[in-house]
Amino acid sequence: MENNNKKAWLYLLPAMLFLGVFMVYPLVDVFIYSFEEGYNSASQTFFGTGTYNYSYVLRDPYFLQALKNTFILVIITVPLSTLIALGISLGLSSVKAVRNLFQTIYFLPYVTNTLAVGLVFMILFEKTPYTDGFANLVLNIFGAGPIDFIDGPYAAKMFVLCFYTIWVVMPFKILILTSALASVNPDYYNAAQVDGTSKFRIFTKITLPMISPMVFYLVITGFIGAFKAYSDAVALFGTELNAAGMNTIVGYVYDMLYGNSGGYPSYASAAAIILFVIVLTVTNINLLISKKYVHYK
Repeated sequence: MENNNKKAWLYLLPAMLFLGVFMVYPLVDVFIYSFEEGYNSASQTFFGTGTYNYSYVLRDPYFLQALKNTFILVIITVPLSTLIALGISLGLSSVKAVRNLFQTIYFLPYVTNTLAVGLVFMILFEKTPYTDGFANLVLNIFGAGPIDFIDGPYAAKMFVLCFYTIWVVMPFKILILTSALASVNPDYYNAAQVDGTSKFRIFTKITLPMISPMVFYLVITGFIGAFKAYSDAVALFGTELNAAGMNTIVGYVYDMLYGNSGGYPSYASAAAIILFVIVLTVTNINLLISKKYVHYK
């Protein structure tokens, strides 16, 4: 038994070293930097320790705007993308003849370059001196005036960002949920049909509980992914996200390190730790909720 344990630890050693060097050590390092006031990366010096970096970040209007944008993005995109993906997956499961074909079509946005998709969205929604964009052409049909979705009102820009984010993440969710639906034992459905159970009750009492672990997995990863959003906003609004009012927390961290506000690793570290605490809190809340609503086979 002891030999088996030693062999198991030996197999785990490469993964543990990798996680320790590239995940645990950087996290500890960032945590230390977040308390070092006035840290200079060139000279590796700082003039004091304390919580000033956190108080500065939490008072910074750019960070507060990024926090607001990120939370709106999370609250809107995660539930909507999951519900839409579930609806599409249910539809695909009912047309088995062409299910694989449609799975491939729906998965294409996921393997397409993020910036390329963002450029297409910008063309569709951007209002220029030469054209109002495809989105405004559709709005004109319903008598609505042209809206500048890229450089216009905040609500319009947030709508495009949420729409784009849902479009990008939905293919992966469709693939996972379609596979989950295919794995449900058909004997449950046959028994329910014999009893004359309605389709809605079959969905709520059989389908949803059986695929709840996959739904929970998608919700958790969706929350984490949405909190880490940055490239989506850059693809639509460019690198000057603070000027556009569309920055995210990850974008704020990047700006504090390398952007126009660059050269402040202590502030960037404090913002990164705040993001880590938010994601950890949301994840733990989801884990507590899952104990009641997720049913494992």
